[in-house]
Amino acid sequence: MTDTLLNVDRHLLITGGCGFIGSNFVRFIRAQRPAWRITNLDSLTEAGNLQNLADVAVGEHYRFIKGNICDRALVERLIDECTDIVHLAAETHVDRSIMDAGPFVQTNVVGTQTILDAALKVFKARSSGRLVFASTDEVYGSLPLDTMSERFTEDSPLRPNNPYSASKAAADMMVRAYHETFALDCVVTRCCNNFGPNQFPEKVIPLFVTNLLEGHSVPLYGDGKNVRDWIHVEDYCSALLAVLERGHSGATYNVGANNERSNLELTHELLRLLGCGPEMVRHVPDRLGHDLRYAIDAGKLECELGWQAERSAWPAALERTVKWYQDNESWWRAVKSGAYKDYYKRQYGLFEGESGE
Repeated sequence: MTDTLLNVDRHLLITGGCGFIGSNFVRFIRAQRPAWRITNLDSLTEAGNLQNLADVAVGEHYRFIKGNICDRALVERLIDECTDIVHLAAETHVDRSIMDAGPFVQTNVVGTQTILDAALKVFKARSSGRLVFASTDEVYGSLPLDTMSERFTEDSPLRPNNPYSASKAAADMMVRAYHETFALDCVVTRCCNNFGPNQFPEKVIPLFVTNLLEGHSVPLYGDGKNVRDWIHVEDYCSALLAVLERGHSGATYNVGANNERSNLELTHELLRLLGCGPEMVRHVPDRLGHDLRYAIDAGKLECELGWQAERSAWPAALERTVKWYQDNESWWRAVKSGAYKDYYKRQYGLFEGESGE
């Protein structure tokens, strides 16, 4: 990336900016790069929530556009007004993808292809512009539990095992193809499980925390031995910024915190932090195609860009996250009892058999 591009006053198009990672990234950019302008494109379905940005969505440097990333005319117009794209919009919940894969293909694959086509037209015409795409470690599939030293690298084969991860792998490969075929300036991140404030409470940490705060049990898949690498969302935001500013065009960067915990360990830690006993755990049948272990080698990102995870260390990061939900009860109660009431009305916040991971 040229010095010219690094030094411009940037105007970012952030897709999905009202979701969990998106809203935290908007907040992060407002704090770290206050001179940059932001256009937030979000369709406000499912996890998109305007309240996530109520305190920062002001001023001439920020605007919100309600719209769909599959709307080619809208996307092209917005890209033409911006310098770069950080593409975060996605359907993300594995359980939902198992029930109905259609929306995941439409948003994650067709939506990404729409953005790529629009970016190609606009960026090529002016010979500048970068697209950062948020993929996921789930595209790699599953690692065995008996070789805990093994981790995914950027060269690991893609072997997605559920419709969600398959849709992200397809989008991931589309981004690669547009770079290789058209020399479009694209960079991909593949990040591990995020946690932190404003996470939609169908995901495991906010679901378990809010259920326990309500006095309800928490649904744990199978034996709970499945392992995930956990990163605080602000560390992922710092990685996205590093990749946007300094990443090599066409590169893929794994993002992880070397912070592996089994679902059972995570559950017991949440019980401890909230003063609850093991009787609050309700074991449910395991998820179909449930990946055993994700673990990320983030050495490339650390060595090439000098990035480090600084906010993810346990137990302090988890304690801060739990406290956020304790201190923001009105936010999560509005989500659980508002537009998504039907989603939460059974099984204390879940459809039967879902664990929220």
